[in-house]
Amino acid sequence: MKRLLQTTALTLLVALAATTARADAVADAKAYVAEITKPNPAWTGPTTGPVAQQGKSIVYVAADMRNGGVLGVSKGIEEAAAAIGWTVRVIDGQGTVSGRSAALQQAIALSPDGIVLGSVDANEQAEAIKQAAGAGIKLVGWHATATTGPSDKHAIVTNITTDPLEISKAAASFVVADSDGKANVVIFTDSVYDIAIAKSDAMAAVIRACATCKLLTIEDTPLAEASTRMPPLTNALLQRYGDEWTYSLTINDLPIDFMASALQSAGKAADGFPRNVSAGDGSEAAFQRIQQNYYQTGTVAEPLSLHGWQAIDELNRAFAGEKDSGYVVPVHLFLPQNVKEDGGDRFAFDPNNGYRDAYKKIWGVD
Repeated sequence: MKRLLQTTALTLLVALAATTARADAVADAKAYVAEITKPNPAWTGPTTGPVAQQGKSIVYVAADMRNGGVLGVSKGIEEAAAAIGWTVRVIDGQGTVSGRSAALQQAIALSPDGIVLGSVDANEQAEAIKQAAGAGIKLVGWHATATTGPSDKHAIVTNITTDPLEISKAAASFVVADSDGKANVVIFTDSVYDIAIAKSDAMAAVIRACATCKLLTIEDTPLAEASTRMPPLTNALLQRYGDEWTYSLTINDLPIDFMASALQSAGKAADGFPRNVSAGDGSEAAFQRIQQNYYQTGTVAEPLSLHGWQAIDELNRAFAGEKDSGYVVPVHLFLPQNVKEDGGDRFAFDPNNGYRDAYKKIWGVD
Protein backbone atom coordinates (compact mmCIF):
# COMPACT_ATOMS: atom_id res chain seq x y z
CA MET A 1 0.00 0.00 0.00
CA LYS A 2 2.83 2.36 0.95
CA ARG A 3 4.65 1.62 -2.32
CA LEU A 4 1.42 2.25 -4.27
CA LEU A 5 1.00 5.63 -2.57
CA GLN A 6 4.62 6.53 -3.29
CA THR A 7 4.23 5.54 -6.95
CA THR A 8 1.01 7.50 -7.25
CA ALA A 9 2.61 10.54 -5.63
CA LEU A 10 5.61 10.33 -7.96
CA THR A 11 3.34 10.05 -10.97
CA LEU A 12 1.39 13.09 -9.86
CA LEU A 13 4.61 15.08 -9.30
CA VAL A 14 5.90 14.19 -12.77
CA ALA A 15 2.57 15.17 -14.32
CA LEU A 16 2.54 18.42 -12.36
CA ALA A 17 6.10 19.21 -13.44
CA ALA A 18 5.23 18.54 -17.08
CA THR A 19 2.12 20.71 -16.83
CA THR A 20 4.10 23.52 -15.21
CA ALA A 21 6.84 23.29 -17.84
CA ARG A 22 4.24 23.45 -20.61
CA ALA A 23 2.53 26.40 -18.96
CA ASP A 24 5.84 28.24 -18.68
CA ALA A 25 6.75 27.54 -22.31
CA VAL A 26 3.34 28.68 -23.52
CA ALA A 27 3.39 31.78 -21.32
CA ASP A 28 6.84 32.71 -22.60
CA ALA A 29 5.72 32.18 -26.20
CA LYS A 30 2.61 34.31 -25.69
CA ALA A 31 4.63 37.14 -24.12
CA TYR A 32 7.12 37.06 -27.01
CA VAL A 33 4.35 37.07 -29.62
CA ALA A 34 2.67 40.03 -27.91
CA GLU A 35 5.94 41.98 -28.18
CA ILE A 36 6.65 41.24 -31.85
CA THR A 37 3.12 42.05 -33.02
CA LYS A 38 3.09 45.61 -31.66
CA PRO A 39 2.40 48.15 -34.45
CA ASN A 40 4.58 51.08 -35.52
CA PRO A 41 8.04 49.95 -34.39
CA ALA A 42 10.48 52.87 -34.03
CA TRP A 43 13.42 53.52 -36.39
CA THR A 44 16.51 51.88 -34.87
CA GLY A 45 18.71 52.06 -37.98
CA PRO A 46 21.70 54.29 -38.77
CA THR A 47 21.57 58.07 -38.51
CA THR A 48 25.08 58.83 -39.76
CA GLY A 49 27.19 57.72 -42.72
CA PRO A 50 28.87 58.90 -45.92
CA VAL A 51 27.19 61.31 -48.32
CA ALA A 52 26.01 59.99 -51.66
CA GLN A 53 28.83 58.70 -53.87
CA GLN A 54 28.19 60.08 -57.33
CA GLY A 55 27.56 58.36 -60.66
CA LYS A 56 27.38 54.73 -59.52
CA SER A 57 25.76 51.88 -61.43
CA ILE A 58 24.50 48.69 -59.81
CA VAL A 59 22.90 45.43 -60.85
CA TYR A 60 20.32 43.52 -58.80
CA VAL A 61 20.71 39.81 -59.53
CA ALA A 62 17.46 38.15 -58.48
CA ALA A 63 17.31 34.44 -57.69
CA ASP A 64 13.72 34.28 -58.91
CA MET A 65 11.46 37.27 -59.50
CA ARG A 66 8.41 35.05 -58.95
CA ASN A 67 9.38 35.09 -55.26
CA GLY A 68 7.48 37.94 -53.57
CA GLY A 69 10.39 38.75 -51.28
CA VAL A 70 12.91 39.01 -54.10
CA LEU A 71 10.49 41.16 -56.08
CA GLY A 72 9.78 43.46 -53.13
CA VAL A 73 13.46 44.13 -52.49
CA SER A 74 13.99 44.97 -56.16
CA LYS A 75 11.34 47.68 -55.92
CA GLY A 76 13.02 49.16 -52.84
CA ILE A 77 16.40 49.14 -54.58
CA GLU A 78 15.01 50.91 -57.64
CA GLU A 79 13.32 53.54 -55.45
CA ALA A 80 16.43 54.15 -53.34
CA ALA A 81 18.74 54.21 -56.37
CA ALA A 82 16.58 56.92 -57.92
CA ALA A 83 16.80 58.92 -54.68
CA ILE A 84 20.59 58.71 -54.47
CA GLY A 85 21.08 59.31 -58.20
CA TRP A 86 22.37 55.92 -59.36
CA THR A 87 21.44 53.70 -62.29
CA VAL A 88 20.16 50.20 -61.60
CA ARG A 89 19.45 47.15 -63.71
CA VAL A 90 17.59 44.00 -62.65
CA ILE A 91 18.52 40.55 -63.99
CA ASP A 92 16.32 37.54 -63.15
CA GLY A 93 17.94 34.17 -62.39
CA GLN A 94 14.54 32.54 -63.08
CA GLY A 95 14.68 30.07 -60.21
CA THR A 96 17.39 27.70 -61.48
CA VAL A 97 21.08 27.21 -60.71
CA SER A 98 22.00 27.70 -64.35
CA GLY A 99 19.78 30.78 -64.56
CA ARG A 100 21.41 32.34 -61.51
CA SER A 101 24.88 31.56 -62.85
CA ALA A 102 24.03 33.13 -66.19
CA ALA A 103 22.51 36.18 -64.50
CA LEU A 104 25.64 36.75 -62.42
CA GLN A 105 27.90 36.38 -65.43
CA GLN A 106 25.75 38.87 -67.32
CA ALA A 107 25.95 41.27 -64.37
CA ILE A 108 29.74 40.99 -64.17
CA ALA A 109 30.04 41.62 -67.92
CA LEU A 110 28.24 44.95 -67.44
CA SER A 111 31.12 46.12 -65.17
CA PRO A 112 28.89 47.80 -62.60
CA ASP A 113 30.20 49.44 -59.45
CA GLY A 114 28.09 47.13 -57.31
CA ILE A 115 25.94 44.01 -57.36
CA VAL A 116 23.14 43.10 -54.97
CA LEU A 117 22.49 39.37 -54.66
CA GLY A 118 18.72 38.93 -54.25
CA SER A 119 18.36 35.58 -52.45
CA VAL A 120 21.21 34.17 -54.55
CA ASP A 121 22.93 31.59 -52.35
CA ALA A 122 26.57 32.62 -51.87
CA ASN A 123 27.84 29.06 -51.57
CA GLU A 124 26.14 28.05 -54.79
CA GLN A 125 27.66 31.00 -56.67
CA ALA A 126 30.99 31.17 -54.81
CA GLU A 127 33.16 31.24 -57.94
CA ALA A 128 31.14 33.98 -59.61
CA ILE A 129 31.25 36.06 -56.42
CA LYS A 130 35.02 35.66 -56.33
CA GLN A 131 35.20 36.67 -59.98
CA ALA A 132 33.10 39.78 -59.39
CA ALA A 133 35.15 40.86 -56.39
CA GLY A 134 38.33 40.30 -58.40
CA ALA A 135 36.96 42.73 -60.98
CA GLY A 136 36.60 45.39 -58.28
CA ILE A 137 32.81 45.07 -57.96
CA LYS A 138 31.35 45.55 -54.48
CA LEU A 139 28.76 42.93 -53.51
CA VAL A 140 25.94 43.14 -51.00
CA GLY A 141 23.67 40.19 -50.26
CA TRP A 142 20.01 39.93 -49.42
CA HIS A 143 19.38 36.43 -48.03
CA ALA A 144 22.65 35.38 -49.69
CA THR A 145 24.07 33.70 -46.57
CA ALA A 146 22.55 32.16 -43.47
CA THR A 147 23.63 35.01 -41.17
CA THR A 148 23.45 38.78 -41.06
CA GLY A 149 26.43 41.07 -41.62
CA PRO A 150 29.75 40.62 -43.45
CA SER A 151 30.69 37.17 -44.70
CA ASP A 152 33.87 35.55 -43.42
CA LYS A 153 33.78 33.12 -46.36
CA HIS A 154 32.77 35.22 -49.37
CA ALA A 155 33.65 38.68 -50.68
CA ILE A 156 30.30 40.11 -49.58
CA VAL A 157 30.31 43.51 -47.86
CA THR A 158 27.29 42.52 -45.79
CA ASN A 159 24.27 40.24 -45.95
CA ILE A 160 20.95 41.95 -45.29
CA THR A 161 18.20 40.01 -43.62
CA THR A 162 16.12 40.15 -40.52
CA ASP A 163 17.88 37.65 -38.26
CA PRO A 164 16.71 34.32 -39.73
CA LEU A 165 16.87 32.60 -36.36
CA GLU A 166 14.68 35.29 -34.79
CA ILE A 167 12.26 35.04 -37.72
CA SER A 168 12.07 31.29 -37.16
CA LYS A 169 11.63 31.73 -33.42
CA ALA A 170 8.80 34.19 -34.05
CA ALA A 171 6.87 31.91 -36.41
CA ALA A 172 7.30 28.80 -34.29
CA SER A 173 6.57 30.64 -31.02
CA PHE A 174 3.24 31.77 -32.42
CA VAL A 175 2.35 28.15 -33.18
CA VAL A 176 3.23 27.15 -29.61
CA ALA A 177 1.26 30.09 -28.17
CA ASP A 178 -1.77 29.76 -30.44
CA SER A 179 -2.11 26.03 -29.75
CA ASP A 180 -1.55 26.37 -25.99
CA GLY A 181 1.37 24.01 -26.41
CA LYS A 182 -0.55 21.32 -28.31
CA ALA A 183 0.52 21.91 -31.93
CA ASN A 184 1.14 19.07 -34.38
CA VAL A 185 3.44 20.62 -36.96
CA VAL A 186 4.67 20.06 -40.51
CA ILE A 187 7.69 22.16 -41.53
CA PHE A 188 8.53 22.88 -45.18
CA THR A 189 12.11 23.74 -46.23
CA ASP A 190 14.39 23.77 -49.29
CA SER A 191 17.90 22.34 -48.88
CA VAL A 192 19.12 24.26 -51.95
CA TYR A 193 19.48 27.30 -49.68
CA ASP A 194 21.62 27.40 -46.52
CA ILE A 195 19.38 30.08 -45.06
CA ALA A 196 16.32 27.88 -45.57
CA ILE A 197 17.91 25.01 -43.66
CA ALA A 198 18.98 27.37 -40.87
CA LYS A 199 15.40 28.63 -40.57
CA SER A 200 13.72 25.22 -40.64
CA ASP A 201 16.22 23.84 -38.10
CA ALA A 202 15.50 26.77 -35.79
CA MET A 203 11.74 26.30 -36.13
CA ALA A 204 12.09 22.60 -35.41
CA ALA A 205 14.11 23.39 -32.27
CA VAL A 206 11.31 25.59 -30.91
CA ILE A 207 8.67 22.93 -31.58
CA ARG A 208 10.81 20.17 -30.05
CA ALA A 209 11.39 22.33 -26.97
CA CYS A 210 7.62 22.33 -26.44
CA ALA A 211 7.20 19.01 -24.66
CA THR A 212 3.52 18.69 -25.53
CA CYS A 213 3.86 19.76 -29.16
CA LYS A 214 4.66 17.26 -31.91
CA LEU A 215 6.84 17.70 -34.97
CA LEU A 216 5.17 15.46 -37.53
CA THR A 217 7.71 15.83 -40.34
CA ILE A 218 10.13 18.19 -42.09
CA GLU A 219 9.48 18.21 -45.84
CA ASP A 220 12.33 19.23 -48.16
CA THR A 221 10.81 20.53 -51.39
CA PRO A 222 12.29 22.98 -53.92
CA LEU A 223 10.86 26.49 -53.86
CA ALA A 224 11.47 26.81 -57.59
CA GLU A 225 9.00 23.96 -58.19
CA ALA A 226 6.44 24.96 -55.55
CA SER A 227 3.64 25.40 -58.08
CA THR A 228 3.87 21.76 -59.17
CA ARG A 229 5.18 20.13 -55.99
CA MET A 230 3.03 21.64 -53.23
CA PRO A 231 -0.48 20.53 -54.31
CA PRO A 232 0.34 16.78 -54.46
CA LEU A 233 2.59 17.03 -51.40
CA THR A 234 -0.22 18.69 -49.44
CA ASN A 235 -2.60 15.91 -50.52
CA ALA A 236 -0.10 13.25 -49.46
CA LEU A 237 0.36 14.86 -46.04
CA LEU A 238 -3.40 15.07 -45.54
CA GLN A 239 -3.72 11.39 -46.34
CA ARG A 240 -0.85 10.53 -43.97
CA TYR A 241 -1.82 12.69 -40.99
CA GLY A 242 -5.45 13.72 -41.50
CA ASP A 243 -6.78 15.97 -38.74
CA GLU A 244 -3.66 15.33 -36.63
CA TRP A 245 -1.89 17.96 -38.79
CA THR A 246 -2.84 21.25 -37.13
CA TYR A 247 -0.07 23.71 -38.08
CA SER A 248 2.33 24.31 -40.96
CA LEU A 249 5.56 26.30 -40.77
CA THR A 250 7.19 27.39 -44.03
CA ILE A 251 10.50 29.14 -44.70
CA ASN A 252 8.71 31.80 -46.74
CA ASP A 253 5.26 32.47 -48.17
CA LEU A 254 5.77 30.73 -51.52
CA PRO A 255 4.79 27.17 -50.49
CA ILE A 256 1.52 28.45 -49.03
CA ASP A 257 0.69 30.02 -52.40
CA PHE A 258 0.09 26.52 -53.74
CA MET A 259 -1.43 24.73 -50.71
CA ALA A 260 -4.87 26.33 -50.74
CA SER A 261 -6.36 24.35 -53.63
CA ALA A 262 -5.47 21.01 -52.05
CA LEU A 263 -6.72 22.06 -48.62
CA GLN A 264 -9.96 23.35 -50.11
CA SER A 265 -10.50 20.17 -52.12
CA ALA A 266 -10.02 18.16 -48.92
CA GLY A 267 -12.80 20.15 -47.26
CA LYS A 268 -10.53 22.09 -44.93
CA ALA A 269 -12.05 25.41 -43.84
CA ALA A 270 -10.14 28.48 -45.01
CA ASP A 271 -9.92 29.77 -41.44
CA GLY A 272 -9.48 26.34 -39.85
CA PHE A 273 -6.72 23.77 -39.48
CA PRO A 274 -4.01 23.26 -40.44
CA ARG A 275 -3.09 26.88 -39.71
CA ASN A 276 -0.28 28.00 -42.01
CA VAL A 277 2.42 30.36 -40.75
CA SER A 278 5.38 31.63 -42.75
CA ALA A 279 8.85 32.54 -41.48
CA GLY A 280 9.17 35.30 -44.13
CA ASP A 281 8.99 37.18 -46.40
CA GLY A 282 5.63 38.93 -46.29
CA SER A 283 4.53 38.72 -49.92
CA GLU A 284 1.53 40.61 -51.26
CA ALA A 285 -0.36 37.34 -51.62
CA ALA A 286 0.39 36.45 -47.98
CA PHE A 287 -1.02 39.74 -46.72
CA GLN A 288 -4.16 39.20 -48.79
CA ARG A 289 -4.62 35.69 -47.41
CA ILE A 290 -4.16 36.80 -43.80
CA GLN A 291 -6.61 39.69 -44.24
CA GLN A 292 -9.17 37.28 -45.67
CA ASN A 293 -8.40 34.44 -43.21
CA TYR A 294 -7.81 32.32 -46.29
CA TYR A 295 -5.46 29.41 -45.53
CA GLN A 296 -2.79 31.58 -43.90
CA THR A 297 -2.74 32.83 -40.30
CA GLY A 298 0.57 34.64 -40.09
CA THR A 299 3.80 35.77 -41.71
CA VAL A 300 6.97 37.09 -40.14
CA ALA A 301 7.20 39.72 -42.81
CA GLU A 302 10.40 41.43 -43.76
CA PRO A 303 10.38 45.12 -44.68
CA LEU A 304 11.34 44.47 -48.28
CA SER A 305 11.40 48.08 -49.43
CA LEU A 306 13.43 49.08 -46.36
CA HIS A 307 15.88 46.28 -47.11
CA GLY A 308 16.22 47.63 -50.65
CA TRP A 309 17.08 51.06 -49.24
CA GLN A 310 19.52 49.47 -46.84
CA ALA A 311 21.23 47.63 -49.71
CA ILE A 312 21.86 50.96 -51.45
CA ASP A 313 23.14 52.48 -48.20
CA GLU A 314 25.50 49.56 -47.58
CA LEU A 315 26.91 49.89 -51.12
CA ASN A 316 27.31 53.63 -50.61
CA ARG A 317 29.33 52.96 -47.45
CA ALA A 318 31.47 50.42 -49.32
CA PHE A 319 32.09 52.85 -52.20
CA ALA A 320 33.18 55.46 -49.63
CA GLY A 321 35.60 53.00 -48.03
CA GLU A 322 33.58 52.65 -44.83
CA LYS A 323 32.40 49.51 -43.05
CA ASP A 324 28.83 48.26 -43.10
CA SER A 325 26.18 49.85 -40.87
CA GLY A 326 25.55 46.73 -38.79
CA TYR A 327 21.82 47.35 -38.91
CA VAL A 328 19.45 44.40 -38.45
CA VAL A 329 15.70 45.06 -38.58
CA PRO A 330 13.79 43.63 -35.57
CA VAL A 331 11.29 40.85 -36.29
CA HIS A 332 7.63 41.67 -36.79
CA LEU A 333 4.82 39.13 -36.94
CA PHE A 334 1.64 39.89 -38.86
CA LEU A 335 -1.60 38.19 -37.78
CA PRO A 336 -5.26 38.92 -38.60
CA GLN A 337 -5.47 41.38 -35.69
CA ASN A 338 -2.58 43.63 -36.83
CA VAL A 339 -2.39 42.89 -40.55
CA LYS A 340 -3.59 46.34 -41.64
CA GLU A 341 -0.88 48.21 -39.69
CA ASP A 342 2.60 49.23 -40.92
CA GLY A 343 1.82 48.96 -44.62
CA GLY A 344 -0.28 45.84 -44.30
CA ASP A 345 -3.27 47.70 -45.72
CA ARG A 346 -1.13 48.00 -48.89
CA PHE A 347 -0.17 44.30 -48.70
CA ALA A 348 3.44 44.87 -47.59
CA PHE A 349 5.46 45.43 -44.42
CA ASP A 350 6.51 49.04 -44.85
CA PRO A 351 7.26 50.37 -41.35
CA ASN A 352 5.89 53.79 -40.53
CA ASN A 353 9.22 54.87 -39.02
CA GLY A 354 10.61 57.39 -41.51
CA TYR A 355 13.39 55.20 -42.90
CA ARG A 356 13.35 56.84 -46.32
CA ASP A 357 13.93 60.29 -44.85
CA ALA A 358 16.59 58.88 -42.51
CA TYR A 359 18.61 57.45 -45.41
CA LYS A 360 18.19 60.54 -47.58
CA LYS A 361 19.42 62.70 -44.70
CA ILE A 362 22.53 60.51 -44.37
CA TRP A 363 23.18 60.74 -48.12
CA GLY A 364 22.59 64.50 -48.22
CA VAL A 365 19.88 64.30 -50.88
CA ASP A 366 16.38 65.77 -50.97
